[in-house]
Amino acid sequence: MPRGDEARCRCPVPGAGRGRCRWRQVRARGRWRGAGPRGRCPHGAERCRRRRCAMAGTGAGARRLLLALCVAAAAVPPGRAGERLHVCKESEYHYEYTACDSAGSRWRVAVPHTPGLCTGLPDPVKGTECSFSCKAGEFLDMKAQSCKPCAEGTYSLGTGVRFDEWDEVPHGFANVATNLEVDDSFGDTVENCTASTWVPLGDYIASNTDECTATLMYAVNLKQSGTVSFEYIYPDSSIVFEFFVQNDQCQPTVEESRWMRTTEKGWEFHSVELSRGNNVLYWRTTAFSVWSKVPKPVLVRNIGITGVAYTSECFPCKPGTYAAAAGSSFCQLCPANTFSSKGATACQPCEPATYAEQGSASCKVRPPCTDKDYFYTHTACDANGETQLMFKWAEPKICNEELPQAAQLPPSGVKTKCPPCNPGFFKSNSSACEPCPYGSYSNGSGCIRCPAGTEPVLGLEYKWWNVLPPNMETTVLSGINFEYKGMAGWEVAGDYIYTAAGASDNDFMILTLVVPGFSPPQPALEDGDSKEVARITFVFETMCSVSCELYFMVGVNSRTNTPVETWTGPKGKQSYTYVVEKNATMSFTWAFQRTPYHEAGRRYTSDVAKLYSVNITNVLGGVASFCRRCAPEPGGACAPCPPGHALDHATGACQPCPPGTYLQGHPPGSTPTCQPCGPGTHSNQVRSLCYNNCSFSLALLGRTLHYDFSALATSTAFASGPSFTSKGLKYFHHFNISLCGNRGRKAASCTDNVTDARLPDEGGAGRVVTSHVCQAIVVPSDVVGYRAVVSSQPVSLADRVVGVTTSPTLDGITAPPELFPPANPELPDIIFFYRSSEVTQSCSGGRATTIRLRCDPLQPGTGSLAVPSKCPEGTCDGCTFHLLWVTAEGCPRCSAGHFRAIVGACQGGLQRTTYVWREPRLCRGGQRLPPPRVRSCRSADFWLKVGVSVGTCVAVLLAALAAYFWKKNQKLEYKYSKLVMNAAAKESELPAPDSCAIMEGEDAEDELIFASKKSLLGKIKAFTSKRTPDGFDSVPLKPSSGGTDLEL
Repeated sequence: MPRGDEARCRCPVPGAGRGRCRWRQVRARGRWRGAGPRGRCPHGAERCRRRRCAMAGTGAGARRLLLALCVAAAAVPPGRAGERLHVCKESEYHYEYTACDSAGSRWRVAVPHTPGLCTGLPDPVKGTECSFSCKAGEFLDMKAQSCKPCAEGTYSLGTGVRFDEWDEVPHGFANVATNLEVDDSFGDTVENCTASTWVPLGDYIASNTDECTATLMYAVNLKQSGTVSFEYIYPDSSIVFEFFVQNDQCQPTVEESRWMRTTEKGWEFHSVELSRGNNVLYWRTTAFSVWSKVPKPVLVRNIGITGVAYTSECFPCKPGTYAAAAGSSFCQLCPANTFSSKGATACQPCEPATYAEQGSASCKVRPPCTDKDYFYTHTACDANGETQLMFKWAEPKICNEELPQAAQLPPSGVKTKCPPCNPGFFKSNSSACEPCPYGSYSNGSGCIRCPAGTEPVLGLEYKWWNVLPPNMETTVLSGINFEYKGMAGWEVAGDYIYTAAGASDNDFMILTLVVPGFSPPQPALEDGDSKEVARITFVFETMCSVSCELYFMVGVNSRTNTPVETWTGPKGKQSYTYVVEKNATMSFTWAFQRTPYHEAGRRYTSDVAKLYSVNITNVLGGVASFCRRCAPEPGGACAPCPPGHALDHATGACQPCPPGTYLQGHPPGSTPTCQPCGPGTHSNQVRSLCYNNCSFSLALLGRTLHYDFSALATSTAFASGPSFTSKGLKYFHHFNISLCGNRGRKAASCTDNVTDARLPDEGGAGRVVTSHVCQAIVVPSDVVGYRAVVSSQPVSLADRVVGVTTSPTLDGITAPPELFPPANPELPDIIFFYRSSEVTQSCSGGRATTIRLRCDPLQPGTGSLAVPSKCPEGTCDGCTFHLLWVTAEGCPRCSAGHFRAIVGACQGGLQRTTYVWREPRLCRGGQRLPPPRVRSCRSADFWLKVGVSVGTCVAVLLAALAAYFWKKNQKLEYKYSKLVMNAAAKESELPAPDSCAIMEGEDAEDELIFASKKSLLGKIKAFTSKRTPDGFDSVPLKPSSGGTDLEL
């Protein structure tokens, strides 16, 4: 068969050897089925009908031989029927095997390159067993039917195939992307996922980084059991990465876990056993980073599959590689400054004016050197206490300094005075900085013994960078092939350390600091308010012209380095603090990347990151820059205070913290002190934290309301309304709340199970965050197709209770009332204030949370929770979260002020008093309504009669009094008239006597009785009349002549 026909007849099953494609005379619906394009015979249906076109026998015995001979006895094309054909030469045909029968045997047949050009092909012979295969580095010689080693410059995998070139997706791979679940309400606004596929990038292929599902598939038919292996980098747990194998019935064929583990140090190797028959390999990724951060993609390279079929030829080494010896199973990369072409047995060196990177197929002209191709550093201090400023070319050096326009390396050797040693160190005789012994401290000059009653504060503080500290190391991670390079990524520069120029702008410049452990002044209690054992504080700066990134990562016990903070773009000089909560060997890593773009070269070497100082507290075996007071022991040593005790600076003894206070966690460089608890909280017995005991008292309008939140003490879950990404992925902000916990113990937890616990029965624990309030991003299980929801990015929003009050502001935390307009103005909301110790780039003081408890008797149990309508994620600034909890458990306990009495009418001599709740009823439990009371009473008719009688008596009495006073007034007028007339007649006579004599005609007896005895009416009148000492009325008289007044 001609080579062109062979290409058209090639079977689409990847890895099949040449000639494995076969055509069968099977007709279905007028089309010929086979392995050719669209199922049609490449020679035409009529031609195949005459030839019984078969490149491999499918029958047994004579039938198989007959089908094999059909290849040699194919019909002669028109125009050559009368021509005499020559005997086929060896160069005009090749050998192939027929398909294996049920007995595992096959035939070797000769197949012409061009049918009809020659005759006399060799007869078919018995082939090797179907299970026969050659080792790696060998190929099957079809003529001799034996294995022979590959020649120099070629390689063979034996029964396998390898994919190590990813300039494009190799033939046989399927690369598709789909949406997980799209909400119908989005309509056409949802972005399409067709472009979110795996991307080939030369040496490897990279996954997508959005919420679409990208799948890379490969179907293979194995003739024997084999393996599939590949290398991968999986740096970001925000992406779900799974690899699994299915058979042609879409059933899983491998029992191992399909979920890949994240990687930290370069490429990881992964291998899976494959069974004989059809296998479909799947590499699938889905990102769940619904926040602004874009996750790092998954990278895959060097995919190898064994057990495919025999190899009848060796493959030439690709450009940039070579195989120096015969029988090679792989090709080696050419070293730097060398190159090779296809099928090379050795690499050729580049000319002096050119250069080449490792694995290059050609050399490039060296560009002229610029100021971006060198960097500066300092030497160690010499015996005179001086250091030299040195300039060095950045490695690898690819520029040419001999060109006319090239920059020259500045002269080195300028000496300057060495900076002082770092705090806690002193200069030895060799001018090297040595640590001060325990019990002493230093500011960088000399060691001073701590005074009696004090102890050194151990730690590590680096602020002078003349040499790299011994517990630090630096390297470079290639941003192209993600392999570590043997070069320094950071260089010391006196008062700071900065990133050097890497081989490429997308290299990661890595600096790592390792701490063996910590020795806090007081052990962190399990139920303490803070688990802090130490903290690291560093001052940094980034100067960038493009989108550079600085990562700060933390590792525990040499395990996974977890990124805790990322800074993008230029950042001014600033400080960052990370709290360490576990006493273990810790590694702190700074990684700087100038640009994430996949390109080589040095264009942005002036973009640098600088570290000015690094300070770590409570380092085990550290040094001290000062001493602090401590509780002395008889031997002169210091002993830490017991839990719940603080050092009294006046007496130097440990004193217990009083009730209502707690022992604040050991702040850097100071002695722990007792701090008062916030409002509505109490301290525990060991004074390690303040907590709310699920109760609260509120003085309101002259009465005290008592609250009981015991029913809300356990963990309560709450999910905000659904959110959707631009691709239509539905997710929720999931909150877990433990309002008051178990005597201060945090009971709410959120989990990250993206990479560790996707299936409940796989036993993965995942990363768990425990606090009073935590939040995670949750994607429902029906969206992603797993048996468990996908929970990612858990964060703690509340590590300690600040206080409980009705005021909207406490300790710098504000709960704006306008976020949740009050429903009952007469009863204020109870607000719980929390703080989190986790410091972020945007929240330098940590996160905070407020929970408003609002009374609603119509919502029993846990009621309902809500977030602000204008801040559906629960926060309006990213740092302070606000929640509204409406429940009957938020109502005060009922008391006498919550009900009123209704007194009924008196009926039949009885009166009923009934008690009812005041509306609206804003209480629960507590005091119950008193039972109705019944008492005896008199009807309204009785009291009406009594009132009429009393009114009549009063009226008669008033009339009698009026008559009496009227009569008395007449008498007084008469006496007054008499006196006036007598006084006028006797003006010229002697003065009037002191007393009036009885006039003629007057009744002396009556006047005597009036003057000496007082009746009841007289006694009453005595209170309103002016009387003389002798009992008579005194009336002033004025004579008509204007004389003096006379008083009678």
